[in-house]
Amino acid sequence: MAITRDTNAVFPVGAPFNTNPPYSGNFIPAVWSAKLNAKFYKASVYGEIANSDWQGDISGMGDKVIIHTAPSLTVNPYTAGTNLTYQAPAPDVQELLIDKGFYFAFQINDVLEYQSKPHLMEMFSNDAAEQMRIKIDSTVLYNTFNDGAAANKGATAGVNSAAFNLGTDASPITLTASNVLQKILELASVLDEQNVPQDGRWLLIDPVTRALLMQSNLAQAQFMGDDKSPVRNGKIGMIDRFTVYVSNNLPRGAAGTGAAAAWVSGDGTENSIQPAGTLAKRRAIIAGHRSAITFASQITKMETVRNPNDFGDYVRSLNVFGYKVVRPEALALLIAA
Repeated sequence: MAITRDTNAVFPVGAPFNTNPPYSGNFIPAVWSAKLNAKFYKASVYGEIANSDWQGDISGMGDKVIIHTAPSLTVNPYTAGTNLTYQAPAPDVQELLIDKGFYFAFQINDVLEYQSKPHLMEMFSNDAAEQMRIKIDSTVLYNTFNDGAAANKGATAGVNSAAFNLGTDASPITLTASNVLQKILELASVLDEQNVPQDGRWLLIDPVTRALLMQSNLAQAQFMGDDKSPVRNGKIGMIDRFTVYVSNNLPRGAAGTGAAAAWVSGDGTENSIQPAGTLAKRRAIIAGHRSAITFASQITKMETVRNPNDFGDYVRSLNVFGYKVVRPEALALLIAA
C-alpha cells in the first residue's frame, strides 16, 4: 500500500497559541533555524549607580532592611583645666522597605516547543528577564530622580555658593554643544560643595545630551570614551570624575500647561503631577554617587508547573525589590530643555 503525505495538513491550534508566524502551521518540510534573531533592549543602569550594601536576606514583599548612618560628632575647643563635654552618639536609622514587585508568567505548549529551535522556553525566559530588568530600572530612576537635596537642584544650586543654575520645571536649561560641558562641570561642583567623594561618581544622560557632547570641545579633546563599546549598562566613558551612562529610561517631561503637565517614566507608565503653569518639554539629567541610592532585590519565585488543562508548562517568576535615596546630598539634578 502506498503511503501519501498531505503537505497541507495543519495541526489545530487554539487561542492563545495563535501566533504570527504560527509555530505549528503546515506540516511541510521546513527548516527551523537554531540561531535566534536577537532583540534590542534598553540599557539598564541601576546596577551601576545604586549600592546594594544592605540587601541582606530578602524572603518576600514586606521585608525591611534597617540602615544605620554614622552620626556627626561635635569637635569642641579645648581649654586646659575645664571639664570635657561628652556626647551620647546614636546612629541615624533608616528603613528600606521591600514593597515593590514585578512578575512575568507565560505558558509553553509541548507541541510548539517540540517544533521550535531554539527552544521557546529559553527564548521567552530570556526576554522576560530583560523586560523585568528594564522595568525595574525605569521605576528606580523615575522614583528617585527628584529626591536629591534641595541645595543640589534648581536655579540657585550649591549648598555653599548657590551659584549654579541647574534649571527648574518652569525654566529648564537649554543645552547646546557650547554649554553642555559647563553644565556637567557645574553638577560636579554642586557635589563638591556637599563633600561627596570623587571615586564612585556617575552621570546619567539621555541620547540627545550625548549627541551634544559629541559635538562639543570635549569630544575633540578626547576626554571621554574608552576602549569598550556601551553594552547593556549604557556606559560611554568619563567626564571630569563622572562615569557617564546613556539611558533611555530617564524620566522625561511632556510640554503642557496647568496641573496636568507631568514627568513620565522611561517606559511611559508613570507620571507625577507638577505645579500649575506653562511648562516646556523637559528631560532629566542626574548626577550622583553610589552611596546616594540603595537598592535591594530578590527573585523570590521561579516556577515551572505543568498545565493541568493541556500538554505544556506554565512558567512564572516574581522579583521583589525596594529602593531609597539614603544620601540626598549625593544626588544632583539638572532639568534641561
